[in-house]
Amino acid sequence: MILPNQLTILRIILTPIFLVLFLANDPLLKQISLIVFIVAALTDWYDGWLARKFNYITNWGKFWDPLADKVLTSAAFLGFVFLKILPLWMVIIIILRDFLITGLRAFADYKGHSFPTSIYAKWKTFIQMVFLYYLLIVYVGQNTVQIYTGNEKLFHILMHGTFIYTAMLIITIITFHSGVTYLYQSRQLIKNLFNREN
Repeated sequence: MILPNQLTILRIILTPIFLVLFLANDPLLKQISLIVFIVAALTDWYDGWLARKFNYITNWGKFWDPLADKVLTSAAFLGFVFLKILPLWMVIIIILRDFLITGLRAFADYKGHSFPTSIYAKWKTFIQMVFLYYLLIVYVGQNTVQIYTGNEKLFHILMHGTFIYTAMLIITIITFHSGVTYLYQSRQLIKNLFNREN
């Protein structure tokens, strides 16, 4: 198996490890979870770079690479739901949208059709990741005594419920709207995908 695909598998393996560490009560394990998440995210960048530079592009990679990304981000979102920091209904919308589009893109590739990622969708993903990194870094910092002590007011502002809820609501709306827009603009392609003659 080529290296980019190995990195994709590593990202999938690291996801449950990240979640278990992140939800642990031990602050040290939470700190390690942040490192695991960053390493997993870096494998996404690196395997993509390898695939483009050396043309290591396989049908297996086309399917599993984007799916591994969604599994990682979904795990992080669900972790914050478990901690009662993010609302479950917003996370469900994000997960369903992302897996639906990822599944359609994989099916289109299987059927020999091009289902390109829109600029809007790329910005949606970027905003999601920035927000996740923000939450992870601030939450881990809040649970690290050496960092939290003396900065209580700052962390109270950074993790204020109204701010987090509003930011997550905006991201949910953008995610949902980008999905609807994607489906509408690709409606003819989707129709062709399910045409029995294809």
